[in-house]
Amino acid sequence: MNRTSVFKWCREFKNGHTSVHDDQRSGRPSILTDDIVKKIENALRDDRRLTVDELSAMFPQISRSLLHETITETLGYRKLSARWVPKQLTDQHKLNRRLEKVEGEELNFLNITLIMNKNAIEFDWFHKPSFSRRFMNFHSLHPITQKKGVIIGMLSRALLSHPKYHIKNIEFIVWRMKMRGTVPRDVERRFGTCELLLQRQKRKGFLHRIVTGDEKWRHYDNPKRRKSWSGDRYRLQLMRLSRALKEKRPLYAQRHDKGILLHDNARPHVAKPVKTYLETLKWEVLPHPPYSPDVAPSDFHLFRSMAHGLADRRFHAYEEAQKWIDSWIASKDMSFFRRGIHVMLERWEKVVSSDGQYFK
Repeated sequence: MNRTSVFKWCREFKNGHTSVHDDQRSGRPSILTDDIVKKIENALRDDRRLTVDELSAMFPQISRSLLHETITETLGYRKLSARWVPKQLTDQHKLNRRLEKVEGEELNFLNITLIMNKNAIEFDWFHKPSFSRRFMNFHSLHPITQKKGVIIGMLSRALLSHPKYHIKNIEFIVWRMKMRGTVPRDVERRFGTCELLLQRQKRKGFLHRIVTGDEKWRHYDNPKRRKSWSGDRYRLQLMRLSRALKEKRPLYAQRHDKGILLHDNARPHVAKPVKTYLETLKWEVLPHPPYSPDVAPSDFHLFRSMAHGLADRRFHAYEEAQKWIDSWIASKDMSFFRRGIHVMLERWEKVVSSDGQYFK
């Protein structure tokens, strides 16, 4: 703050104006209220493929530029595989329990116990910077400045005593102590889900049992999108899928309890009617990381390949587009679809090795 501004605020404070916020004044009220922002967010959660034009038709009182700013800045979404997802994670968000080795002060010994307290991490560590190489508990009576000064400088290898947290170093703990924040929940779920799926595949392969679904399939059956997709409508879609599997794969009906359905966490997919129907089918629902179209085979394999075929094509009627899509799908052999499922392994490994970041 410059000298002039300091004098200005001193005068304001002397006159009794202690608030630094603008006073209420006449003028046009803001169109964008908290209620409208909430409605926009709910619309995106119901259908993450909505375009700005479609949202503009739903909220005609808001300009396209303000609507786009609300989505990208206020709500913090961006487009990934034609879906709105949270923006690219920052470097600090990517820090998690599996960081690579970094350069720093070497330690001869360090033992840390991590305790999960809701989303926060508490830790108990042992080290005393002395020639005797003694160790002290973090909850000891030693001055906190001494202990904080020591741990901030320690960026070397460590093994954690709790089996859930086998980290190679403590950079994350140091950063957590500085920031006093919490681990982003979606990042943790994205990282953890992919890691668990990799471990399960290594124990016993299950990719051959997967049946995958996606919102685009529903839009294909509902080209004009006159009605929003609810749980009841998605349940009807699953009923058609079950009948098709019985017709095309007669042996499938004999092993219904071994079917695995892969779809994302869109609201219609987790609605009560859908869950109830899946229980009657005895289908297992494969865990899917939130906001992760980059690990969904429909997005990164099937529809991406279709998009390449659609490049520079123009259709003058819906029937033309439908005919081309039917022909394109029929031209693909079984190995094409099988490859999309098996590539998921590489995608899960990428999520784990990149600390949960998005990729194309």
